[in-house]
Amino acid sequence: MKATQTKWIILIVLALIWGSSFILIKKGLVSLSPFQLGSLRIVFCALFLLVIGFKSLSDIPLHKWKFIALTSLFGTFIPAYLFAIAQTQISSSVSSILNSLTPLNTLILGALVFGLDFKRTQIIGVLVGFTGTMLLILNGAAHHPNQNYWYTILVLIASMCYATNVNLIKRYLSDLKPLTITTGNFLVMLFPALGILLFTDVMSKIHLPEVKEAMIFIAILGIIGTGIANVLFYKLIQISSPVFATSVTYLIPVVAFFWGLLDNEMLTPVQFFGAFVVLIGVYLSSKK
Repeated sequence: MKATQTKWIILIVLALIWGSSFILIKKGLVSLSPFQLGSLRIVFCALFLLVIGFKSLSDIPLHKWKFIALTSLFGTFIPAYLFAIAQTQISSSVSSILNSLTPLNTLILGALVFGLDFKRTQIIGVLVGFTGTMLLILNGAAHHPNQNYWYTILVLIASMCYATNVNLIKRYLSDLKPLTITTGNFLVMLFPALGILLFTDVMSKIHLPEVKEAMIFIAILGIIGTGIANVLFYKLIQISSPVFATSVTYLIPVVAFFWGLLDNEMLTPVQFFGAFVVLIGVYLSSKK
């Protein structure tokens, strides 16, 4: 199969997987705290990857472990907790839309840190994307007083983390296999996540039916939505560009929105318009 076909297939599969992740987080938060959810997500994923990818760890040169650690921090560890905390206050649909700013942030970081050039249309895209974000947040705050839209800042920070991760992988880890990178990432994260989990009361609640149900949702999120998805994503970064790879976030809100509808979430007309403006800004910022 040609590389062009492969990258589009991976893009669509990732959109379906990650677009479903936000509703899984929402379901998990019914019975778990954000720190329990984030930690279990990492632990389930790490155990799965160590089973299938442990042998590949020997392919990581000693001098590259620092980049493995950095990409684990920015690519999963910090965002896993930020998204869980944010969705205690904002809807899964809004969270997924704000996550679509990742390509725009990838461009900004690429220009400021990695020396990529800005084009005029890309500067316009940044401004348009920022305008759409403000519409989405301010109108949501006005029409959903029961939700604390200050928590959207956590999603924006998470998208910056993703953008940092993509640039680091493209620059420093493109010569390693995706499974090797992902397994290395989660080996680094496993013990800190277990440490955080042990400081919660999850063991005292693990016998409860609703907690067991929530853990099933998070096991799916960890194994498929994080482990398998990260392997596919790192492969996509290697066969395409950082901005193309992060353009999966154009499609994620579409999938997440339909899951949200099934779970009785609804955006206001102005929020719909704001989401559309965000995607236009991301598109303009991603143009070569």
